[in-house]
Amino acid sequence: MRVVVCIKQVPSSTKVKINPETNTLMRDQAGTIVNPFDEFAVEEAVRVVERHGGEAIALSMGPPQAEEALRAALEQGCDRAYLVSDRAFAGADTLATSHTLAAAIKKIEAELGKVDLIICGKQAIDGDTGQVGPSLAVRLGIPPLSYVSKIIGINLEAGKITAERSLEEGKEVVRSDLPAVLTVLKNINIPRYPSLLAKRKAKQKSVDKLGLKDLDLPEEKTGLKGSPTWVVRIFTPEARSSKAQIYTGEPSHTARLLADRIMEIKCKGKGEADG
Repeated sequence: MRVVVCIKQVPSSTKVKINPETNTLMRDQAGTIVNPFDEFAVEEAVRVVERHGGEAIALSMGPPQAEEALRAALEQGCDRAYLVSDRAFAGADTLATSHTLAAAIKKIEAELGKVDLIICGKQAIDGDTGQVGPSLAVRLGIPPLSYVSKIIGINLEAGKITAERSLEEGKEVVRSDLPAVLTVLKNINIPRYPSLLAKRKAKQKSVDKLGLKDLDLPEEKTGLKGSPTWVVRIFTPEARSSKAQIYTGEPSHTARLLADRIMEIKCKGKGEADG
């Protein structure tokens, strides 16, 4: 079984700089981490391969330093890693990102063989859209299963997967054909802590690089050129001022002051409503 897990390197701080010309994040100016939701996706991909055999492949699109995130995935148990990196991919929104990742997965299939399952985290903490996973499924023409909290079973012979989805109104058990794209929640597992041996093995593995020339994808569908989403303006909201009054003294005295103040506010509010 061949499982691809899509991960993203995101800023580790909310104090990031914005490019004033493109209104995009200057990712090289801030510390980075693996997107927290993706750590659960990596763990689930590794567990699926441990149960059914095959290989887990980590895939990430980003600048050259995103290789650090892929190294972390290798330490966690992934067998291979691919970095999709090119200046042409910079500034991509979710649509352009899904186009590029889909092209990369097709390239991986051409090199290694059919991909049976694609796993993504629910969303990235820098964009919070949750759109890339489902969009990726559309680009590949396969079923999307979102908000997955448990993989109940996989039948490779029948080409089926059964999963549990956590929704606002409860849980839902669904069955889908394979291949499929899953976006997983944090409660699906507890990511393992890489052992020293796992870290040593990860250092011996290479990270394959894929650029625009390696993908069967026109440049106008990637990066800023392929992004219909445009950020018009970015600004920091003004801090709201709040008025607070602190009563000090004996409890009985402060209690009376507080009660009088509450009645004053209630009476004022009632007067405004009657008016």
